[in-house]
Amino acid sequence: MRKFSKGDDEAEINMTPMLDIVFIMLIFFIVTASFTRETGLDLNKPPASNTPPPPPDPATKPIAFVIDNSNRISFDFRPIELGSIRSIIEREHAARPLVPVIIQAGPDAHTGIVVQIHDMAMNAKVTNIVVSKGK
Repeated sequence: MRKFSKGDDEAEINMTPMLDIVFIMLIFFIVTASFTRETGLDLNKPPASNTPPPPPDPATKPIAFVIDNSNRISFDFRPIELGSIRSIIEREHAARPLVPVIIQAGPDAHTGIVVQIHDMAMNAKVTNIVVSKGK
């Protein structure tokens, strides 16, 4: 009868070959990473010019209404009342029939005001109406 002892004969794993492979892979990735070239877009920027841009053509300026977060309405940077919007739209649309009516509403502006301005533009026979969300 033989007795086997478990205490002294434990198996050991030799880690040296695995470390060699890890270092070889590390060197490979470092070398290949240094030779890769990142490609980008080459932009051809126009030369800088000191001449100001041409003034905007008043015939193509859109009919724009801005509604801020406090539900104040402005047209051409002037505050206006909701009741005067339809007459403004009719007057401006008669002068410039091809330009759009733009309604720019702030994120906290009431949707009902936007809908009322949109309906006034529709009643004034405007077909090009743009509603946008402001900052």
